Amino acid sequence: MSIITFIGAGQMASALTFPAFENGHEVRLVGTPLDREVIDELRHSNYHINLKRVLHDGVKYYQVEEMEAALEGAAAVLGGVSSFGVDWFAENVLPVIPSDVPLISVTKGMIDREDGSMMTYPEYWESTEAGKALSINAIGGPCTSYELADKDHSAVAFCGRDMETLKFLKELFSTDYYHISLSTDVVGVECAVALKNAYALGVTLAVGLAERREGIGALHYNSQAALFGQGVREMRRLLKLVGGDDDNIVYGAGDLYVTVFGGRTRKIGTLLGRGLSFEKAMEELSGVTLESIVIATRTARAVKAMAVAGKADLDDFPLLRHVDAIINDGQPVDVPWEKFEITFEK
Repeated sequence: MSIITFIGAGQMASALTFPAFENGHEVRLVGTPLDREVIDELRHSNYHINLKRVLHDGVKYYQVEEMEAALEGAAAVLGGVSSFGVDWFAENVLPVIPSDVPLISVTKGMIDREDGSMMTYPEYWESTEAGKALSINAIGGPCTSYELADKDHSAVAFCGRDMETLKFLKELFSTDYYHISLSTDVVGVECAVALKNAYALGVTLAVGLAERREGIGALHYNSQAALFGQGVREMRRLLKLVGGDDDNIVYGAGDLYVTVFGGRTRKIGTLLGRGLSFEKAMEELSGVTLESIVIATRTARAVKAMAVAGKADLDDFPLLRHVDAIINDGQPVDVPWEKFEITFEK
């Protein structure tokens, strides 16, 4: 039995307590400053108010000021913050993780640099003073927190720089329903799963367009499939630009598939497709900042910078550019279908 300390009581991190606990490990779940109500209710009833599931009786819960106590004796740390908590995690968590304890993160996203290159969150954390001494790994792939907690079969990738560390982490979490591949292609895995947020917004424009024509609840799968296919094509091109292996598209496409079925990304795409302006759509969602908006903006900005440097062709990314124009330039939805057409000769 090992001690695994989870820092961040978000839905995915909390869902991952299920395989870890069921493998016989001591699980300690630490909340961030935003998780106080979550931890309070878990201590009272083991019920997670956001995941809407009862966690295993025996999981130990800690508020953020108790983090160092929760780290005592830990064999591994799982980082469970969203992309909006990346800096907080770097400043407050990395410095207190022992150098011999590996970290694995569920946080998805990329940071674009001025030259158009993109940095994964593990790379960003490794660039900090505290992160230099740590083994920083990440999880990518098509897996929703609710279904993981309900033990639906899920296949993901653990990525990092050291294969032996990845094998150790796999032993901690692998179950008969949580299936783990291993990869040292951190950029490829992380880029693939980050991009799905931007393209999920693009795919779900088709949901709103159908509802605009025929009323709420109308669905047409041809148009969604067409946008899905174009999204996968552009994600493959982006993977090539960042130097990731093409096979990582499996994780990106799978993650795109599960993301278009629900959540705020589907909602914002649907509202935009119905004809709402970006500002009005965000008002409908109470102004919540969405990871899909952030990654679409960053990726489009990176592609533009690479195009200026002669490293990319803007015509290769019509769907990404359209999503960017909608959310950042106020343009209405007008899917550039003809720009998706290609001619291929073998």
